[in-house]
Amino acid sequence: MENLNGHFKKATSKGDFSRRYLGYLSGLLQGIDPDTISQIIDTIEIAGDNGKHIYFIGNGGSAAIASHYANDINVGTRARGVSPIKATSLTDNLALLTAVANDEGYNRVFVSQLEGRLQRGDVVVAFSVSGNSENVLEALDFAVRQGAITIGMTGFDGGRMKDITDIHLHIPTFEGEYGPVEDVFSIVGHLVYTFLKMNRRGKADLFQLHPLFASEGV
Repeated sequence: MENLNGHFKKATSKGDFSRRYLGYLSGLLQGIDPDTISQIIDTIEIAGDNGKHIYFIGNGGSAAIASHYANDINVGTRARGVSPIKATSLTDNLALLTAVANDEGYNRVFVSQLEGRLQRGDVVVAFSVSGNSENVLEALDFAVRQGAITIGMTGFDGGRMKDITDIHLHIPTFEGEYGPVEDVFSIVGHLVYTFLKMNRRGKADLFQLHPLFASEGV
């Protein structure tokens, strides 16, 4: 598989590079294990149905992706008669992040938040293209000790994260190719959210059709 730098050097125009980039991204998507995505969906849905909380963490572009996942899963999957999934991104409170980074060190920005809220059976979803972000790894180590379920999404060679998460979705890429990996993170997020939304709305339809509620005009 040729890396992006090779595609750039061979591209004859902006359009040709666009075609090459999209082709490269398509190859990465084709290489994803659908069973791993199925595990991620099951884990989030079961945890949500049982009143557990799902936390999302990441740095930089992955921090924005963590926010996007939390938004879609918390709000976008709501349906009448079905308990909402409790989803929170720990990247969103700028005052808290900077306070912890200043007082305790940047490696503590996620674990410090989890210490006050994480319960056994909750889920921590971590995004790290390199798989080696110290603040993410510390949060995952803490989550494991607390009896939480851990999900990791990585690129490159998977880094240390691949060995410490219960479920690991790996997008193998050349070192330094952050963009394509984060592209795939986003696509997987929309896949997970779309399934959860449709499945939970299907449950809501069954709720509406149940004779007990239909007879009461609910």
